Amino acid sequence: MKCDEIFAALALLEKERGIPQDFMMEKIVQALVTAYKRDHEDVENVVVDVNEEKRDLKMFVEKTVVEEVENPAAEISAEEAKAISAKYHVGDTVRFPVKNVDFGRIAAGNGKQVIIQGLREAEHGMIYDEYNSKQHEILTGTVVRVDPRTGNATVRLGTGADASDAVLLLGEQVSGEEYYEGQKLKVYLVEVRRGTRGPQMLISRTHPGLVKRLFELEVPEIFDGTVEIRSIAREAGSRTKMAVWSSDENVDPIGACVGPRGQRVNAIVEELHGEKIDIVPFSEDRAEFVAAALAPADVISVTMSEDDKACRAIVPDDQLSLAIGKEGQNARLAARLTSCKIDIKPASYHEEEAAE
Repeated sequence: MKCDEIFAALALLEKERGIPQDFMMEKIVQALVTAYKRDHEDVENVVVDVNEEKRDLKMFVEKTVVEEVENPAAEISAEEAKAISAKYHVGDTVRFPVKNVDFGRIAAGNGKQVIIQGLREAEHGMIYDEYNSKQHEILTGTVVRVDPRTGNATVRLGTGADASDAVLLLGEQVSGEEYYEGQKLKVYLVEVRRGTRGPQMLISRTHPGLVKRLFELEVPEIFDGTVEIRSIAREAGSRTKMAVWSSDENVDPIGACVGPRGQRVNAIVEELHGEKIDIVPFSEDRAEFVAAALAPADVISVTMSEDDKACRAIVPDDQLSLAIGKEGQNARLAARLTSCKIDIKPASYHEEEAAE
């Protein structure tokens, strides 16, 4: 049966939406076979031949030639096959063409639904592939709705036909930030999952990766690899500690991140609505790294345990509270940054312990 309109429509879909013709044709063929078998319970094997050059579709019912028929839906006797053509022998397959009138009726009844379903599946697949390649990247979206009951915000990523909605869960929002409809928002794409209603995107404003990507966008030396971010510890909305290192001795990694007059780091702080950022030098020497991580407090000495998983840091008496931080935040972030359990002691305690 000539199907010029079907092939033309599939070509247009591929051009406008990028949906492959083969994918849509496969869905149409599958639906035609299913519909025919449902309407004709006495058949088992149904095939559709697609001729793209002639823009032609042909449907056949196939039966296997056997000596004695046990399954009439899939088998035909050798005697009946010989009556059709002398070339048929036991084991051959006989094809019975489906009349055009039957084929047209099936196509009319199921074509529309098949195309709609196929379009939906193809678009979901394209969206998944597109955003799956952007995992662990920063995306800019627009807040389209804030649920007053749960506090979750719906963020629209992309524009036009390529737009897709993602939910910024309350647990992934920075405490103190307020969102409103129409607000432009930078989010970190944590993960993309396949779902029955299309791809589900997990986005975050609290993930440490957000800070890392913001620095990559703002600092050319990080983007080109001259400066490396070796570790990040973050308490979203309050404070972040970041350890940096440079392979070039002529490049100051901290200065590169701070920028002239603090412009680079200030731009990131503004994007994070005032979140404090401590940038410290990374060191392969664990004791030296721990001392740097406890900044802004000065550290007199650091003694590492045998397994390098714990240490004792000695600080001046007047800087003990600074080293620990408000509610232990500075010490907590330093421990996460260095992956080391830190026991902070004042100098006077150390002297008393040494005297004993």
